[in-house]
Formats: sequence, structure tokens, C-alpha cells
Amino acid sequence: MIYFDNNATTNIAPEATAAMMPFLTEFYGNASSAYDFARETKKAIKKARESVAELLGARDSNQIVFTSGGTESDNWAIFGALEANSAKKHIVTTRVEHEAIRKLCEKLQNNGCEISWLEVDENGALDLNELKTVLRADTVIVSAMLANNETGILFPVEEIARIVKENSDALFHVDGVNAVGKIPVNLKDTEIDLLSISGHKFHAPKGVGALYIREGVRLPPFLIGGGQENARRAGTEAVHQIAALGAAAELVKDLSAMGKVFNLRNKLEDEILNKIPNSRLNGTRDYDKRLPNTSNISFANTNGEAILARLNDAGVCVSTGSACNAENHTASAVLQAMNVPYADAMGAIRFSLGRYNTAEEVDFVLEILPEIIAEIRQIAR
Repeated sequence: MIYFDNNATTNIAPEATAAMMPFLTEFYGNASSAYDFARETKKAIKKARESVAELLGARDSNQIVFTSGGTESDNWAIFGALEANSAKKHIVTTRVEHEAIRKLCEKLQNNGCEISWLEVDENGALDLNELKTVLRADTVIVSAMLANNETGILFPVEEIARIVKENSDALFHVDGVNAVGKIPVNLKDTEIDLLSISGHKFHAPKGVGALYIREGVRLPPFLIGGGQENARRAGTEAVHQIAALGAAAELVKDLSAMGKVFNLRNKLEDEILNKIPNSRLNGTRDYDKRLPNTSNISFANTNGEAILARLNDAGVCVSTGSACNAENHTASAVLQAMNVPYADAMGAIRFSLGRYNTAEEVDFVLEILPEIIAEIRQIAR
């Protein structure tokens, strides 16, 4: 199998598996317990918190709160901001956010909140002047992703944070789920208040993540119950997953592997665009404004689901950049927001590489893909 869908999830690194196993077997004590048997679990949580803080460049490990993943962290940031500032009902976000933010804001819009939706251009970039114009005295939170999960486009979140702080009293939340472990993050040098991560995006297990909460930010608990996570997130800690998250953080803080990924992605992307007629990149060609591992490419006069199926038959895993629905034939909200033509959007494929991919895998995909596209176009004529 060739796995080119690392923005969807990643394999668990051997280091993360090794860190997890003792807490599924020998050290099963509840970390909230007072006896000595719980000591190892407490130590594991403390170590993991320090490792995640280092990965994010946080000033203090106490700024890291473990969660079940990116969706919980995103939801907590928004709901927490609203609860902490109940008189304010205005939220600012972008048209291209992950569903964990976009669908939540759509729900809140139907329940009394006002949402300002920032548009993007054809390259997926924001107009920061638009951000300045929508900020108000009653803006409670601004939420923008660091890296788009479909196109890899990077948003200038440090500059966004500065604009938010200069023009409002709002909190600024960043969805960092698809960026952390791929590009450097150094939160202590920013004015970012909240940042979400999810372990399964950087070789930890599914079901564990974290929310960075800057010192001084008041965020009520999202889950109510016991006093775990310094009374910020109730629920018995999943120590095995937290330990694995810490080990994965230690692994991916070394970004040297991303140089290899960057070169493999560029070879894949360049040869596809050069060899396959009527193919186009969705997003900017500027490498500095994209994740090093992601290419979203449309193949005109095809169908993304058909391409995915043919690649799957050949043992290659990718995703449809369109996330198209077979029943209503709609293109992804991200590509629609970028004004990608419908025929192109419906033929979009996302290739997202990871640190374990090889040059031989890229060569294989480049060998079979032109014929797959040609055959699908022939059928569609």
C-alpha cells in the first residue's frame, strides 16, 4: 500500500506505540489517585505535557491542556470564549475552515450569534484589510486555521493575531491541527491566545489532542466533572494516549524529515502538472505559503471519486479534494470559496505526503496516474 493521505491521518510512529504500551499493561493506575501505584501515570502525563509545550514553543507546560482531539479543542475554544464573555455574540472566522469550526459557527449563527465570514482569493489567501474592517467592540473571538487541510495554504496567523489585538479585545484562536509537526511553531513569540492540535495528524493515536491556552486567558471548562487537567478539563486521563502524544511530539519537533517530504511533494506535483493535460493546482505555487507535504490538483473532465477508486485498486490511498457528495454533487466548501470552477473542483485530488513516504512510491504514482486520468476522460466523453 502507498499512503498519500497524511492530512487525513497518519500511522502511529513506533516511538509512540512504545510509549503507549506500558500504560495499557503494567501501569494502569488512575493518575488522580493518591497511592504510589499512580506515580508512573502522573509522571507520564507531566512528561508529555512538557514535550507538547516544547513542540509548540509554549512559554510554560501548564499552558497545555489535553483533550480528545482537534474537534474538541476547536469547540472548546469557541464555546469557552462565548461563555467567558456572555455579552458578546460576534465571531470572525474564514470560509475555508475545517468543519469543526465552520459547522459550529453555522450552528451558532442560527442560534443568536453573528458571524463575519472572511473570504479568500483564488489562491486561498485572506485579505487582512477585510479582517480589520469586521472587528468590533463586541467581537468575542477570531478563529483562523494555520494550514488548510485540503490545499495546504498557510495563513499568516502571527500577523492576524497582531491585527486582532490592535483593533479589538477579542480572543484569537488558531486551528493548528494540520500544521503542527510539518512547519515550525513558536507560540511564545506570538499573541495567539488559543491553538488546537490533534495527535493523529503527527503520528500519535486517534482520540488525543490538546488545546494551548495562553497564560492569562480565562476559558471555562468544556467538560464538567472532576478536577483533572488543573480543573480545566474533566475526565479520567487517557494516559496511554497522552504518553503516545508526548512521544510523537518529541519525534516531529525535529523537522529535518520535512525537507525530504518537500522534495518528494514537489516532484509529484511538478510532473503531474507537466505530464497530464488540463491539470491545475488549487492554491498558490509559492512554496513558502503552503505546507511542504500537500498538493491539491484538479483534473478537468474527470471525477475525483473515480480517480480515487482507480488509485485505490492500484493500492494507493489519496482523498478527493472536492469531498464531493454522490447524492447532490457538490464541491468542497474550500474549493468553492476559492472560486475553482465546478468541473475542476469535482475532479480534485489531494495528495498529502508524510515522513515515511519514499521516492519509489512517488515514481509508482507518476507511472500509473496519467493512464488512469486518460481512461476516465475517455469514458466521460
